[in-house]
Amino acid sequence: MLNHVRTLVVRARQLAPERGGALALAAAAVLGLGGLGWVGREISASNPSSQTPSLLELLEQVGSPRAGPSAPATTVAPKARPAPAPPAHDRWVSPLRRQCTADPQLSRRLEAMVAALPTGMQRLTIDPTNYGSRFRSDAFGNPVNPTPRVVVLHETVYGMQSAVQTFLTPHPRDEDQVSYHLMIGEDGQVVQTLDPAYRAFGAGNSAFNGQWVMTNPNVGGSVNNFALHLSLETPLDGEDADAQHSGYSAAQYDALAVVLTDWMRRFQIPPQNITTHRYVDLGGERADPRSFLWPELQTRLAALGMLCKAS
Repeated sequence: MLNHVRTLVVRARQLAPERGGALALAAAAVLGLGGLGWVGREISASNPSSQTPSLLELLEQVGSPRAGPSAPATTVAPKARPAPAPPAHDRWVSPLRRQCTADPQLSRRLEAMVAALPTGMQRLTIDPTNYGSRFRSDAFGNPVNPTPRVVVLHETVYGMQSAVQTFLTPHPRDEDQVSYHLMIGEDGQVVQTLDPAYRAFGAGNSAFNGQWVMTNPNVGGSVNNFALHLSLETPLDGEDADAQHSGYSAAQYDALAVVLTDWMRRFQIPPQNITTHRYVDLGGERADPRSFLWPELQTRLAALGMLCKAS
């Protein structure tokens, strides 16, 4: 019986150079499947101390390449195709203006907050279904830059705890997945829900100044691959679909300026690239952050020296 397997091995080696090696060897192994049961039983019944090679060793010999030089493996990368451009969309015009003067006392207070940010923020671990890795190529094989270069401002609509619970809950369906990188409570509490190295699912069909990345050819593009998403906790009177609410607290604007300064310095994000969910949304369904006061952010970013080079 053992001779039968050896015959298969020899025949496989004869076929290897004729038919590309691997295919012929696999075929020989398949041909021998009918006899594996009785060959196996015969080998297992033999003397354990015998030097006769086992069936597994024989099959491994069949699949092992002969020693000697081999041609280097070559891989052919798929040819990239042009990615579709986003639909026509008004260009973002930032409300932030160049400003090099500021209140020294405000500057000192906010700079102290920037220094304390790494140890002062709360960090959460959200469910893996609600975020992903940043892509280095799009769905069409084109290289893309995953470095964050845009900040999208949101609001929670409901309280922070509601948003946190949503992020902690598994969402297998794509349409249910959502996350921000960071949230700021009404009291100024900073909660990081996702490290900036990862891709948050903060905006679906979206673009910024004619830029998006399509990671799925069956759906529209998104800014998520190059964006950071930050959400402000909505005041209680804003838990509705009204166009306005009472607005955000001074503590929130302080913390917002501090977090933005940290991100702008780390990722070289210009103030002109701080935008809103309302703007990037291509479906026209988003209105957040409602009742946002840009002059409040202007004053604080200027105090932190982040607007002196702004155009």
